[in-house]
Amino acid sequence: MIDKDQIDPLKLPVHIAIIMDGNGRWAKTKGKLRVFGHHNGVLAVRDVVTGAVELKLKYLTLYTFSSENWNRPKLEVMAIMELMVVTINKDIENFMQNNVKLNAIGDLSMLPDRAHKELKKAIERTSGNTGLVLTLALSYSSRREIVFAAKNIAIKVQSGELKIEDINEEVFGDNLFTHDMPDPELLIRTSGEFRISNYLLWQIAYAELYFTKKFWPDFRRDDLFEAILDFQKRERRFGMTSEQLN
Repeated sequence: MIDKDQIDPLKLPVHIAIIMDGNGRWAKTKGKLRVFGHHNGVLAVRDVVTGAVELKLKYLTLYTFSSENWNRPKLEVMAIMELMVVTINKDIENFMQNNVKLNAIGDLSMLPDRAHKELKKAIERTSGNTGLVLTLALSYSSRREIVFAAKNIAIKVQSGELKIEDINEEVFGDNLFTHDMPDPELLIRTSGEFRISNYLLWQIAYAELYFTKKFWPDFRRDDLFEAILDFQKRERRFGMTSEQLN
């Protein structure tokens, strides 16, 4: 068990992003349906969010449902959407008690009406909270996000609001879904896969990557603490040499 007191509070990553992978495979090892894995994945989310609150993390972004996930069997997709509604309604009071601000990024218009409505209601209710910003990436595709930003910038140039010569990385970042949060410093992926899977491609340019073989339903706050401890041991050079940093 990891003692969170080992973590240096002055060197916490400001923003952690997680690819929550392995629910279906975890369920298969138990001889259960994939939906069983998603239900247990919610338990992992709750424990990790609790750990993030304990550490006073500022931003936590969870890859909850990708745009590609719409291609999964219809019954599984429907079950995931219903699970999201039930979970949000069940956890909203806990968010309020722990000062958690709920946020969402992605093509939310693709969500079923009920899921979209309940999500919007929860986001509005927690909008005044000032603690952890918990962002759910839903119906999310980083490539589509980048295309959206490019189109938005083109519209601004066409209307005269923006000059071509003024376009830079900062302007581009301001047109992404994540424009109101810092880039992730640590990206965690569970289940032993070594892929980014179309997640925050622009934003993780300088993020530290941490991979664990654990399936998401087995991931807990101790695993989060372990990933953060690993992060704190790394030397982040941003193109410079070690000598320049010391």
